[in-house]
Amino acid sequence: MKTIREIVASASDRLRAAGISASANLDARLLAQHVLSWDTARLLARAGEAAPADFEAAYEPLVARRATREPLAYITGHREFFGLEFEVTPDVLIPRPETELVVEAVLSSMPTSQLFTMIDACTGCGNVAVAVAKERVNARVVATDVSVAALDVARRNAVLHGVEGRVTFVEADLFGDVRGPVDVITANPPYVPARSAAGLQPEVGDHEPHVALFGGDDGLDIVKRVVDEAPPLLRPGGLLFFEFGFGQEIDVEKLLRDCPSVAFIELKRDLQGIARTAVARRI
Repeated sequence: MKTIREIVASASDRLRAAGISASANLDARLLAQHVLSWDTARLLARAGEAAPADFEAAYEPLVARRATREPLAYITGHREFFGLEFEVTPDVLIPRPETELVVEAVLSSMPTSQLFTMIDACTGCGNVAVAVAKERVNARVVATDVSVAALDVARRNAVLHGVEGRVTFVEADLFGDVRGPVDVITANPPYVPARSAAGLQPEVGDHEPHVALFGGDDGLDIVKRVVDEAPPLLRPGGLLFFEFGFGQEIDVEKLLRDCPSVAFIELKRDLQGIARTAVARRI
């Protein structure tokens, strides 16, 4: 009888053969943990044991899906963000670590006790809105998305983390009829240039929702709308935080410096030193 380790090692080889080189071992292990409902420590401790009778039959179809380059998060149905587990489906963009910069920026700027209000545009699975509300019981958030299916996922995540009473979800193309003034606006708009579509990893281009990915030919169509439409909804002194794409920092800074209703503050960078989040203040 095969051991768990042998089955997982064979899956790793299969994933590498499918072109998944950097994360083949990790993905094979995480899929095994998902099937077994085990944590990492338990899997490592018991990997040399004979696999449970039904393990391989349940595991193999998931490995086959990953070998087609379907994202791991869509297979397992969840992804961690800011220390919280979020439900994800093919209706939402998979949360990225760099988006945690937006949450960190809000938390470092807002009081810990005094009530503050926030709009989170392009909320997707609700990761930014829910993470802020989870960390700040004094936050009241309106989260918007153009996708009804995405909002359904976001609502479930709010319930999962017990913040459904403080986060309201609204179907809207960016801001729609949502009213201000609010203290904070966050956004993770679509910013991938359409001209870059052919060069995307299959996990992204072939599986994640295009409405959440592509922001026009140069990727800045929705970013420009955020810079134009967000300031009137902010109170004087209110803060705007939004994510943008690799290589867009010069254009983003210029957009903010040219906007007469906000003062550009800074571009926040990720651990690799890449500018990812813009910060501005309502004049």
